[in-house]
Amino acid sequence: MSKMQKGFTLIELMIVVAIIGILAAIALPAYQDYTKRAKMSEAILAASACRTTITEVYQSASASSFPAANQWGCEISSGSGSKYVTSVVTTNTGLITVKVQGIDSANIDNKGIDLVPYIAGAVATGSTQAGQSIQEWRCGPSTQITGVPAKYLPGSCRG
Repeated sequence: MSKMQKGFTLIELMIVVAIIGILAAIALPAYQDYTKRAKMSEAILAASACRTTITEVYQSASASSFPAANQWGCEISSGSGSKYVTSVVTTNTGLITVKVQGIDSANIDNKGIDLVPYIAGAVATGSTQAGQSIQEWRCGPSTQITGVPAKYLPGSCRG
């Protein structure tokens, strides 16, 4: 009567370990990018208060009472932000720039995201459009400061 072999051979175990290693090499960078994009969503959240304020001002203000840059009442000064947001600044036309920190010192930190208001398909121009409704906000890498690379932006900002 012959004995049946039980267990795995060394070659079979080496193949399994190699497959796990290959999967880990592919999954780890994708996971790291995903976590960076998740942290970047805090920057969009920080800008949402400004987005609401600016939308309301455009609809209800007159040209003479239109705010100047950084006078919309929703800005976050440098150093008083959150774990991932350094500052939130605005222009006189309502463009919002969020500067980020603490996510990835080589690729993302001290760079920004812009949220741009649009009226009738064109960039909002400020006090000359007082009383009109902002119909859309577009988000993307900042043009005011060095922009965050597109691959790290949340899905809603990548167009």
